[in-house]
Amino acid sequence: MRASETTNVAYGPWTKAPAPRRGGEVRLELKRMPDGATALADLYQAQPLRVLFPLAERGDIFLAAIACVSGGLVGGDRLDMAIRLGDAARALVIGQAAEKVYRSLGADCIVETELHAGRGAWLEYLPQETILFDGARLRRRTQLHLDDGARCLTGGILVFGRAARGETLTRGLVHDVWEFRGRDGRLRWKDALHLDGDIETLLSRKATFGGAAAYGSLIYAGDDAAGHLQTVRDLAAAGNGLRIGATSFRAC
Repeated sequence: MRASETTNVAYGPWTKAPAPRRGGEVRLELKRMPDGATALADLYQAQPLRVLFPLAERGDIFLAAIACVSGGLVGGDRLDMAIRLGDAARALVIGQAAEKVYRSLGADCIVETELHAGRGAWLEYLPQETILFDGARLRRRTQLHLDDGARCLTGGILVFGRAARGETLTRGLVHDVWEFRGRDGRLRWKDALHLDGDIETLLSRKATFGGAAAYGSLIYAGDDAAGHLQTVRDLAAAGNGLRIGATSFRAC
């Protein structure tokens, strides 16, 4: 675990000292074995991040679950995750539980994730939802690197407050970026969501979120992506009131 950053500050009787910054890190590398199975090649983990390996049925895809044992993120926390699959490896990496981003006194939470799938590899990276408390400040970037013939299914869900507790997200910062790069490292696609300041107004506008309580993206990258577009649109048509859009494009 990285050392906490400290600052010498004089505090009055009604002033709380800021919480120390936490820096969690995971580096997970998987490889394909001669018998075709996927196995662990290398692992580094630093609190509050941990990687769990649930038992899978024989012949099923390799499964790993990333857990944040701190119970959530506060201002100044940083998480770094790197997941690398070797050529022809197959794996499902999930979140062990929903991630919580609590109210910040000013500092941002930083989450950096890098995914790399080797030639012909199949990666499912499907974290659970991220719950944003009122006043949360989150900057998150996910980078995906695909070698020739690799495929990836990934995405994320942002929940704007806790509706069951009557809590909504009225202010804060959400900066959520996706970047897809080819084997040559060249940027092929990028998407960014940026909400800052008066988030409650932005969420209420019909041209943006129309009062939605949550927002999600499901992204599939692969040479056969266009062939699945109609299936996704058919499923979206039965979305029970959800606002869903689907598109496909070929990166140059």
